[in-house]
Amino acid sequence: MPMPKLALGRRGEAWEPGCLRGVVGELVLTFLFVFVGVGSVMAAGKAGEGAGKPPALTAVAMAQALVVAVLATAGFHISGGHLNPAVTLSLAVGGHISLFRSAMYILAQLLGSSLACLLLRFLTGGMATPVHALAEGVGPIQGVVAEVVFTFTLLFVICATVLDPRTPAPGIGPLLTGLLVGANTVAGGVLTGASMNPARSFGPALATGVWAHHWVYWVGPMVGGPLAVIAYDLLFADAAGAHQPLPQEE
Repeated sequence: MPMPKLALGRRGEAWEPGCLRGVVGELVLTFLFVFVGVGSVMAAGKAGEGAGKPPALTAVAMAQALVVAVLATAGFHISGGHLNPAVTLSLAVGGHISLFRSAMYILAQLLGSSLACLLLRFLTGGMATPVHALAEGVGPIQGVVAEVVFTFTLLFVICATVLDPRTPAPGIGPLLTGLLVGANTVAGGVLTGASMNPARSFGPALATGVWAHHWVYWVGPMVGGPLAVIAYDLLFADAAGAHQPLPQEE
């Protein structure tokens, strides 16, 4: 089927109530997601377990899975519950959101992540917010490829369980998305941290001032997500191009 055309945006879209509500929603939702996600990693470190060790990694993965599932569900009717610049860009590539609104959402997500990490540093007396980093022996190119694959799976699941009206499990797409995030965290935690989310990586880097290989956590997700949407639309989507409407499309 033909790919949908990119929508640049409408004149005055920035002042539409739905757009403003969505931007504020993404700021709040991403703040809460990063606060819990980064906080769980900090708690694992505080308990004496490195975040890469099996018990701590499992606990962090569970926290990530739960917070994504809950917040994506809670925010779906507000903004779509993206929580992630890679998700936002991918939906723009798929024609589900305008490029203008996607840029606004991404800025809100980065701000929410930064505020969450700065607050965590304040609440912990200056404790460093753990930064995503490549494991020993994993080079930048390997890291990019890993993040491409992890983010591809994330967006593939979103396409299949949230956007596709033929899904056999309507209404539980966000839960399944959260479970996938948890599974990827276990699989990739010892490689790259399995970010899948530039905002999730940006906040801790800003709060600590550590930017080593930070570009990996932008390139990988921002390539893998759109690739999944394009592949799903071309190979598996309904021939008529039908999809579940997102809040900004209703």
